[in-house]
Parts: sequence; C-alpha cells; structure tokens
Amino acid sequence: MSYKKIKTKKQYEEYMKRFSKVFHAKNGTRDGDEAELLAILIEEYEDRMFPMESPDPIDAIKYRMEQQNLSKKDIGEILGYKSRVSDIFSGRRKLTLEMVRNLHEKLNIPLAALIR
Repeated sequence: MSYKKIKTKKQYEEYMKRFSKVFHAKNGTRDGDEAELLAILIEEYEDRMFPMESPDPIDAIKYRMEQQNLSKKDIGEILGYKSRVSDIFSGRRKLTLEMVRNLHEKLNIPLAALIR
C-alpha cells in the first residue's frame, strides 16, 4: 500500500485501522516498517489537528511538588528566594531566567513547561 501525508479525517481513520492491525509486527519486517511509517504519519496529523498547549509553569511546578512530596519551603530553596514563592504562585511575580534554570536542573521540569 502507498501512503501519503494525512489530509482528511477519513484518511486518518483508515490509517488508524491499518495501524491497529500491524502494530505488533516485529521490527525489520514489512509489516513492522509499515507500522513505523503509519505511526509517523498519524503522529504528524494528530499534532497538526489536535495541538496541545504547554501547561502553565505554576501548574508544572505544583505537579512536580506533588510527585516529589515537596513543600513551598523546598521550592523556595530551589528558587533561591524563599520569600517569593507565594508571589510567584499567586501570579504577582514572574519566574526569572535563573529560577527557570534552577527548576529545570533540580526538579527536571522541561524548559518548555516553564517558559511561556
């Protein structure tokens, strides 16, 4: 079968149906290669048609805090400004470049999630 860039919902549905049939194919086989190509085409279509916004930086920080059981005091130490945590969380202050770097390095929060 010959594949092209997905342009319609119908074409997307057809490719998804075929992808579900070849999904478990072994790498290096004809079906495996087909599954890989379909995955690329489907992902490109979904990214184009259903874009996802980056999370709010504060939501990303709060999510990581919850994951790692961190307090606002812990975040203050990471930011280097214990007194500014409340201002940042309330939106009265923005994250500085230094704060973004610290959060990225120490909490492994993606830069894209911290910069808006």
